[in-house]
Amino acid sequence: MKAEIRYLYNSGFTLKTDCHFFIFDYYLDSPKGCGLAKGVIDPEEIKDLDVVVFVSHSHPDHYNPRIFSWRKTVEKIRYVLSDDIKTSEDVIRVAPGQEYDLGDLSVRTLDSTDIGVAFLIQADGLCIYHAGDLNDWYWNGEPDSDNREMTRRYREQIDTLKGEAIDIAFVPADPRLEEHALRGLDYFMRTVGAELAVPMHFSENTAVFEELKTDSRTESYRGRIAFFTQRGDIIPYPNADR
Repeated sequence: MKAEIRYLYNSGFTLKTDCHFFIFDYYLDSPKGCGLAKGVIDPEEIKDLDVVVFVSHSHPDHYNPRIFSWRKTVEKIRYVLSDDIKTSEDVIRVAPGQEYDLGDLSVRTLDSTDIGVAFLIQADGLCIYHAGDLNDWYWNGEPDSDNREMTRRYREQIDTLKGEAIDIAFVPADPRLEEHALRGLDYFMRTVGAELAVPMHFSENTAVFEELKTDSRTESYRGRIAFFTQRGDIIPYPNADR
């Protein structure tokens, strides 16, 4: 099954399949008047698609209430939101550690090491993972005991994915973690793996991609990492550059 991924910003992406148009963790709604080519959702561009919007948690770099205005233009649109998000809108609320049958797709949730959920989605012959803020947030300067507990909690969740044949995985690689930026992604790829790993949560600091290209830890799976630099960039799946 083919798909087209587009980078929006930070942890925000779209994923277009033959039957659906998925939007993940959309928040940066500027520059105004731009569209998908610049990483901004223009509802006119997607009004004829079957749209499903996923929001992993309420942090403002993952969630923008403006997503609900798309309903005015897009006839077929559903919202799957972590239950920590407070809204009176008509949405499908999901909690950590649950499974949901939405008819044309199924959703399994994992418990984040921050707040909210990670998503494992089965749809259109694809298995898609979006981590949200589920990551090994191993911060320099934090007590060793806290960092060890963070790693334990992260690996406990990722280990539940063993045996899943994941096609596309959106996984944090946050350069603010300095030398630990790839820690979570590396464990995920070595433990679970994916046909295509899409780094995220790097804001505008694309230097993390140089680390992905040169760090010895990534050598065994480097050919399965998506490399991109700008908002609006398209990542095909399967990736022809692999």
